[in-house]
Amino acid sequence: MIERITSPFVTFVLPAYNESKMIENTLVSLNANFENTGLLYEIVVVDDGSVDDTRSKVMVFGQTNGNVNVISYGKNVGKGFAIKIGFRKAKGAAIIFLDSDSDIDTRQVKRFLDSLRTADIVIGSKRHPNSIVSVPLIRRLFSSSFNFLVQLLTGIRVGDTQTGIKAIKREAFLEIFDQLCVKRYAYDVELLVLAKIYGLKVSEVPVNLCINENFSLKESWHMLIDLLGITYRLRIRKWYQRGAPQHTNF
Repeated sequence: MIERITSPFVTFVLPAYNESKMIENTLVSLNANFENTGLLYEIVVVDDGSVDDTRSKVMVFGQTNGNVNVISYGKNVGKGFAIKIGFRKAKGAAIIFLDSDSDIDTRQVKRFLDSLRTADIVIGSKRHPNSIVSVPLIRRLFSSSFNFLVQLLTGIRVGDTQTGIKAIKREAFLEIFDQLCVKRYAYDVELLVLAKIYGLKVSEVPVNLCINENFSLKESWHMLIDLLGITYRLRIRKWYQRGAPQHTNF
C-alpha cells in the first residue's frame, strides 16, 4: 500500500488536442473551483500536436495565472502519451488527469482528493449509482460494450474505465510508469491492469458528466486495437507481470 499524501501540492494534467474552443472555459472553471481550497496546485496542459490555437490560448491564460503551464510538441500522438509527458513535469504528491473539453464538472475535484486519502487511484465512474450523466445513446451503448470487453479480456472489475477524470498518488504512478505503453485512448485500461498486478487500491467515485458528441469510428477502432494489445501483453506474453512485487493471478 502506498503511503497517504502528506504534501498539499496537487498537479492537474490536462491533455489537449484541438481544444481551442473549450480550453479557456476548462481552465477558468478549474481555477475558480480550486483556488480557495487552501492547497497549492499547478495546472499542466499538454498540447498534443494541436493544429489550432490551443497552445496560444493557454499561454495567454498563464500570463495572468502563475499556476498554469503548457507543454507542446508538433505531432499528435495520443492521450496516453500526453499524460505521461505531463506527469514527467508534474510536481504534486497527488496527480489528477482531467479531460480538457469541459465535459466534466470541475467542482468534483475535492471528491477525488478526499477519496485519494484511502486509495492509491481514484477513478470517475459513469455507472456509479450517484453519478449524474448525460451522454448520447450510441455512446452509452458503446461504453457498455467496451467495458464488457475490458472485463472479459483483462479481468478488471470496475464499472467504468474511460471517464476522463482520474486521481493518483505520485508514488503509485511511479511504480507502474515505466510499463505504460498505450499512447491513445485505452491508456486507462492499461493503468488499471497494472494497478491490479501491483496491488494498488482503486476506488470508484460518482461523476457529473455531460457529453454531446459520439465516438468516431476511428476512435472506436483505435480503442479496440489498444485493448487487444493490452490483452496480448497481459495474457500471452505476461509482460506486465515482469518485475511486479507480487504475482497476481488473471
